[in-house]
Amino acid sequence: MILYPAIDLKDGKAVRLLRGDMNKSTVFNDSPIDQALSFVDQQCQWLHLVDLNGAFEGKPINADIVEDITKKCKIPIQLGGGIRDIETIDMWLSKGLNRVILGTVAVENPSLVRLAANKYPGKIAVGIDARNGRVATDGWAKETNVWATELAKKYENDGVAAIIYTDIDRDGAMMGPNVIATAEMASAVSIPIIASGGVSSLSDLKALKECGAQLNGAISGRALYDQKFTIQQALDILNA
Repeated sequence: MILYPAIDLKDGKAVRLLRGDMNKSTVFNDSPIDQALSFVDQQCQWLHLVDLNGAFEGKPINADIVEDITKKCKIPIQLGGGIRDIETIDMWLSKGLNRVILGTVAVENPSLVRLAANKYPGKIAVGIDARNGRVATDGWAKETNVWATELAKKYENDGVAAIIYTDIDRDGAMMGPNVIATAEMASAVSIPIIASGGVSSLSDLKALKECGAQLNGAISGRALYDQKFTIQQALDILNA
């Protein structure tokens, strides 16, 4: 399994939100590039970036910072937030990102996801963010009637590289991931699943590792910032 250290970008800074609430953010680093380089120095394998402002506004907002991180960090990087058309996908992948994450459009414009996955094999992920099992869009501000697992199944044969599954109520809350729901999704589709939301300890990572379903990896943000564990300790568990 891969550990994906998370850097959420809001107003040019690295922050973490509590349960996706933009009004409940904590700034962890005024310099996202310094934070990214710190994670790289700790031997992480990937970086997970989210343009939070972009997710709410529907277009890239923290683009200059993302570009800077992409240029200076010589490891694979994935980005979500505000990516809603093929032109934006083209732009980001041309600038060296290894993977873009499509969330809102995965619900509202499935044909775009399929077009992008066909155009860029291995570089398109779907972000499925759920509250009580149902998908939320537009930076988690809009709740839908779409069940998370059913949305995942729609992309089973479309060449999607991964699904990032986030339990919104666990995100940033340091209360553990929703292991059961994550395992259910991983068992329902053959697409690699990346767990997100709530990882707060090494025991949480071990639970995901041993959940009974094959996961691609886990995203961790606040636990790393709060020094609940190191990247190396996490890798020791995930690679065991």
